[in-house]
Amino acid sequence: MATAFLLLMGVLGLVTQELSPQMNGAECSHHSECVSDCCLMDLNNRGALCAPKARVARLCLPQTKGSINIICPCQWGLTCISKDPTCSRRCHLI
Repeated sequence: MATAFLLLMGVLGLVTQELSPQMNGAECSHHSECVSDCCLMDLNNRGALCAPKARVARLCLPQTKGSINIICPCQWGLTCISKDPTCSRRCHLI
């Protein structure tokens, strides 16, 4: 009985670990897997990693419906806009 209990606890521990959000730098396949909610494409390693959201004046793209981002969206409270048609989008406090 004790062995079955320990085995069950081990399985539950693995399931909980897989369901918990990943920290920045961890591999991911969908933005919902990351604490930051940004799964960024890693072209060097042909994969994707959890990354922090963009801060003020940093390059950004709006959150996609897809699973992986090319550029992370802005942090909470910032808006990803282009103030000049010739410049790329950046995070601004509006």
